[in-house]
Amino acid sequence: MATDTRAWIDAYAAALGVGTLSDADIAVLLELAGTAAHAAERTAAPLSCWLAASAGVPPTVALEQARSLAASVAEDASD
Repeated sequence: MATDTRAWIDAYAAALGVGTLSDADIAVLLELAGTAAHAAERTAAPLSCWLAASAGVPPTVALEQARSLAASVAEDASD
């Protein structure tokens, strides 16, 4: 039986021994994943989130950096 996202995230956080994500962090991380997936291949989404977490970058900062990179990539592609 499948579980919903919130239940999965809460259970996974508990299994990892870390605090759960706020609704705001979830929204920002999903936007980060979407930005990465649209700027590159879909596989860039989870990998970008992993890199942000590994770097200890807050989700909002990670999203800001992803948006900046995506804009730069799009600009380079249009040149």
